[in-house]
Amino acid sequence: MNENIDRCEAELAHEDKVQRAKSLLPDDDMLFELSEFFKLFGDSTRIKILETLNGSELCVCDISAVVGVSQSGVSHQLRLLRQNRLVKATKVGKESYYTLDDEHIGDIIKIGMNHINERRAGI
Repeated sequence: MNENIDRCEAELAHEDKVQRAKSLLPDDDMLFELSEFFKLFGDSTRIKILETLNGSELCVCDISAVVGVSQSGVSHQLRLLRQNRLVKATKVGKESYYTLDDEHIGDIIKIGMNHINERRAGI
């Protein structure tokens, strides 16, 4: 195995390509926000909740029954997801019903699942 495969022989071999790539790179604040956004997907309980709400509107007790986590645990995760606009709540009397904030959240999960399925299938 070649240990130097990720190294270049020259300091800057393709300056035009480097400049183009730099010009397309979002600013550091945007990249930080994106990094924080993706951290929200770094917990399997949150992923279960998001997948459960993909196409469904459920209350905390229903979500708890589906994902197998206590209602307080689900509430904690929902609070985090709501603060970051991944889910939204609709109040009906004393009950709150949760859905994904928008279709993009479901799309992100679907793309991730497709990637995992391809990897598992060896594609």
